[in-house]
Amino acid sequence: MTIAANPPGASDIRPGRLDSATLKANFADLHPPLTFHEAKVEAERCYFCFEAPCQQACPTAIDIPLFIRQIAAGNRAGAAMTILNANIMGGTCSRVCPTETLCEEACVREAAEMKPVSIGQLQRYAVDPVIATGKSPYSRAAPTGKRVAIVGTGPAGLACAHALAVAGVESTMYDPREKSGGLNEYGIAAYKMIDNFAAREAAFILSIGGIAVKHGKALGRDVTLEHLRRDYDAVFLGAGLGSTNKLGLPGETELENVIDAVDYIARLRQAKDLSALPVGRRVLVIGGGMTAIDIAVQSKKLGAETVTMVYRRGPEQMKASQYERELAQTNGVVIRYWAPPVSLEGHAGALSGVVFENTHEHAGMLSSPGSVFRIEADVLFTAIGQRGAPEALDGAAIEIKDGRIVVDAERRTSLERVWAGGDCVFGGQDLTVSAVEDGKQAARSIAAALGAARA
Repeated sequence: MTIAANPPGASDIRPGRLDSATLKANFADLHPPLTFHEAKVEAERCYFCFEAPCQQACPTAIDIPLFIRQIAAGNRAGAAMTILNANIMGGTCSRVCPTETLCEEACVREAAEMKPVSIGQLQRYAVDPVIATGKSPYSRAAPTGKRVAIVGTGPAGLACAHALAVAGVESTMYDPREKSGGLNEYGIAAYKMIDNFAAREAAFILSIGGIAVKHGKALGRDVTLEHLRRDYDAVFLGAGLGSTNKLGLPGETELENVIDAVDYIARLRQAKDLSALPVGRRVLVIGGGMTAIDIAVQSKKLGAETVTMVYRRGPEQMKASQYERELAQTNGVVIRYWAPPVSLEGHAGALSGVVFENTHEHAGMLSSPGSVFRIEADVLFTAIGQRGAPEALDGAAIEIKDGRIVVDAERRTSLERVWAGGDCVFGGQDLTVSAVEDGKQAARSIAAALGAARA
């Protein structure tokens, strides 16, 4: 359902809860870029470890000690190339990668002092000037005459396309949306990716050439896997997850203002005027992952009076990290645990509240004493996970598990000449950095299979 401003009944939903100046401040850069002096001081905190645990914790295996040493030595451009050689989306990952549970958690300084080197901030310091040029520092190899179809222009697809271009393999990308970038463009909190960065980074990656992009083309609707396999030498599937999970409660699809958080975040990210977005006075979010945190924090920043996030289990089971939970709480979001929803309540066709059940864990299972509580709300955002859309494969002979595509270490699927990566594959981490690694590894495998230079 769409969010309806001023619906009938007691709901309080309207745009313009905050003035433009306050909204601009609320959606300013979460982590402003480091100055030259700040970067140098932070870089000199690094021990430049041998067999550095931070590098081992990075899914794209960036040589972190090397690029930090280059920053300390004043070689900012060299540091950028060290990063981009491993992760062509180093700009986005420096902003949204959960460094607190990856490289920075593994940092020796974290273990010794509880204050790791700010690896993500240093990465951003290095790569931002290169991306700002809008021109790829890489050159394409001589054309091989081989052509690859790539489904999806998100991190996995862009990383694959770029690596193939370096190897001299042309690609054509297909995406159902109007802009490239996937979740980087449509699914990340606006305060994490300001100044149209996702689009600028995508343009930077595509500037290497040899990559065509066809927007408004969805797999299973406008193009089929069968036709792509017929027309191209190989296919890479990086379409992400096409659907979201539902609560399965009566009224979920009938009541106004029961909203899919993913859809609203996409709308917010594309909004030219945040003051025009309708915002509830009392906002309720169900979920425990990054999407739940993002919609809760942004609702508060848009002017919601109260925002309550409810998760069915405890904090240890949440996908959102402790850092993200603290970010939500410092922005005024209330988080309640051990409470699955049991019913939705409405008035005059619009949501009025949600009833939850008190539970606790017993022998690995949720157990309830039978007590319930109710939270009044004008808007309910559901953020209980996304799922694959294997129906878009139109019955192709590709192994699927739990709605996602099964791949091997080279990101090959069970169907000849078809590779896959990113959120759509089984067993992944659902992280931008992991999707980039999938695209990079798939490109290397595709290039080898096609007899091209190593990507």
